[in-house]
Amino acid sequence: MSLNFSEIESKWQKKWAEQKAFQAESNSKKPKYYALDMFPYPSGSGLHIGHMASYTPGDIVSRYKRVNGFNVLHPMGYDAFGLPAEQYAIQTGIHPAITTQKAIESFRNTLQSYGFSFDWSREISTCEPSYYKWTQFIFLKLYERGLAYQKEVPVNWCPALKTVLANDEVIDGKSERGGHPVIRVPMKQWMLKITDYAERLLNDLDKVDWPERTKEAQRNWIGKSEGARITFKVDGTSESFEVFTTRPDTLFGVSFMVMAPEHELVKKITTAAEKSSVEAYVEATSRKSEVERKATTDKTGVFTGAYALHPITGEKIPVWIADYVLLDYGTGAIMAVPGHDARDFEFATKFNLPVKRVLEGGDTLPFEGDGTLVNSDFLNGLTKAEAIKKMLSHLESKKLGVREVQYKLRDWLFSRQRYWGEPFPIVHFADGSRGVPVNELPVILPEVADYEPADTGEAPLARNAEWVRYSRDGKEGKRETDTMPGAAGSSWYFLRYIDPKNDQAPFSAEAEKYWMPVDLYVGGPEHTVGHLLYSRFWMKVLFDCGLVTHDEPFQKLLHQGMILGPDGEKMSKSRGNVISPDTIAKSHGADAMRTFISFMGPVDKDKPWAPTGIDGVKRFLDRISRLVVSDEGQYVATKDAAPDDIKKLVHKTIKKVTEDIESMSFNTAISAMMILVNELYKAECRSEEALKPLVQILAPFAPHLAEELWEKMGGEGLCSLAPWPKYDSTLVADDTVTIGVQVNGKMRGTIEVSPTASEDEALAAAKAVAGVSAVLAGKNPDKVIYKAGRILNLIVK
Repeated sequence: MSLNFSEIESKWQKKWAEQKAFQAESNSKKPKYYALDMFPYPSGSGLHIGHMASYTPGDIVSRYKRVNGFNVLHPMGYDAFGLPAEQYAIQTGIHPAITTQKAIESFRNTLQSYGFSFDWSREISTCEPSYYKWTQFIFLKLYERGLAYQKEVPVNWCPALKTVLANDEVIDGKSERGGHPVIRVPMKQWMLKITDYAERLLNDLDKVDWPERTKEAQRNWIGKSEGARITFKVDGTSESFEVFTTRPDTLFGVSFMVMAPEHELVKKITTAAEKSSVEAYVEATSRKSEVERKATTDKTGVFTGAYALHPITGEKIPVWIADYVLLDYGTGAIMAVPGHDARDFEFATKFNLPVKRVLEGGDTLPFEGDGTLVNSDFLNGLTKAEAIKKMLSHLESKKLGVREVQYKLRDWLFSRQRYWGEPFPIVHFADGSRGVPVNELPVILPEVADYEPADTGEAPLARNAEWVRYSRDGKEGKRETDTMPGAAGSSWYFLRYIDPKNDQAPFSAEAEKYWMPVDLYVGGPEHTVGHLLYSRFWMKVLFDCGLVTHDEPFQKLLHQGMILGPDGEKMSKSRGNVISPDTIAKSHGADAMRTFISFMGPVDKDKPWAPTGIDGVKRFLDRISRLVVSDEGQYVATKDAAPDDIKKLVHKTIKKVTEDIESMSFNTAISAMMILVNELYKAECRSEEALKPLVQILAPFAPHLAEELWEKMGGEGLCSLAPWPKYDSTLVADDTVTIGVQVNGKMRGTIEVSPTASEDEALAAAKAVAGVSAVLAGKNPDKVIYKAGRILNLIVK
């Protein structure tokens, strides 16, 4: 009978808490290590197995670094403002703070029960006034620097949720939470000028150790383009509009123009004959989300009846509107070159518009390669690079256009017409808007009678007239009634952990200088163009304000792989393949669950849950415990010296596990320990000399069992804090190695020699191999290629 894991887990969790075993030191001369997991949203549905997959890697590394002499900061908190609590409040009338706090208590108890070594003294919640006071403070810094402004913009409005959603909160035309339809409507919103930081956000990706696919996704989202902004006049009017193109060399190939349906000129230039069809199209487009418009493959559009004039030839070019052109990307209008752009070609084909060739190459159009210019007047015969350079010079000399760099990145829409969020520290006076003085922070989220936004989009806070009314220096004003998005609090939370009790500043300069940047950040890739980008933006703003000494928050980023259902599909209630971590913890124990998650495969790969696999891992842990304590509860480990071969294997295993944790190859670290345990049983070895270091290297994976066995073997203090065992380099070196022997490149046998054997020694051993001696036939090789411990190749002419 194995040890009672339930009793052991409770025992050691209590001891860790009593001894404050995992609290980071505020003033330490030790090197620091800051390991951070993306904090959860505290929902009523509780933690799922995906949370375990996310939090286990950081905990293994934290435990390992702690016993290797580092002052480790490994905190936990809650991203507590969000739509689910608000939706529940609308349905039930229960204040979101009550449901959120209840969920937080449940999350905390669950996380503690799994043995995560979080520093609970630094726990934070973004919905606490003591926290969002500083979120508001940082917003005021953005506002003071001109990086926060209000503007009427087309927004993603969700009628069901009655709030505005950011682009990354809309998936396939529906809200990320709830799957409700989303439409585009104009609305006055707070915006953050993340575009001012586009170039730095792009360039500084080279500073960080992140997965390349994540860096590339951010590069594509930022979307830097170099080209020309060209002016087109509208025929028969005084109006003109601009387009941005990265291919000014193809200007002679333009055969039609396309504007976003929302473009301000559409109403002005549309002819009477086309008015009804244009209005109907504009209305239909407003019902589509931006994501939906980008994703559609079916090209639609209508002719406005207006014509633009080619800036060089004066040719009349028809102006269309189409939903694949977006108002807030580029200039909201494009010049279409269907001969050399597949999307434009598809549109031209559908609406029978002319197609011109201006580049040589390809048997058919569209040709999107880099051919020589043709049918292009003064550009004929030039290469792409030559033609771009010449066209840019021509446009600038004739004042028809300018060189320009543009980005796909748009300013961050920062308003929400909902209750459960940070109030803006802004007051609107008759003569303009101003931030509240810092000594009035936090602007507390007030009580309201009804949590539901109005159908018009007016926020719930607007109905609390007493709170809205504001007076300062004899002037009457009105508070801003929108609230900040959920991403506000998460854009700087990593900085609050370093100094969470500070009521004079968001964090001290000393704490920031010591702890930042985060050394390891673990979380899902779904946050690539949301939270991960926003955090980098805020960090750079704080750097420019002189509040931080680093301009990148996360030095190393790890995306944990997803745990799939036993059927290999993504877990979902509808599929019936959801694995509950609570169920596993009760049946197999927290240590088995942690170890199995680590053993399933590479940490960054998706892996299907295997019920038989966790049974195997549980047996592995039970086998370790039986080396120390028998099924009858008797102590069976011995004081005997370990045999030499076991001693060597112990040191090799220490080396292997050390290297594997450093490289986050947890599955192979566990495999190495399994091999050692098998050999201990074969040798009938229960020597403490072998078992103590085994228990120590097991501790990051199965901390409760390790503590129990460490205590039973008389280990000093907590195993979780005992110095990591060092391996003896003389014991990890192999006495002999097996080398393949080739003659003229063909394998003829193998030899067993010392890793440092000389060439003469290796050659003598090779000559004794039958397959080699038969080919040599008593001769010496004409040439010997030998690398000690690795290669022996004999050349015979």
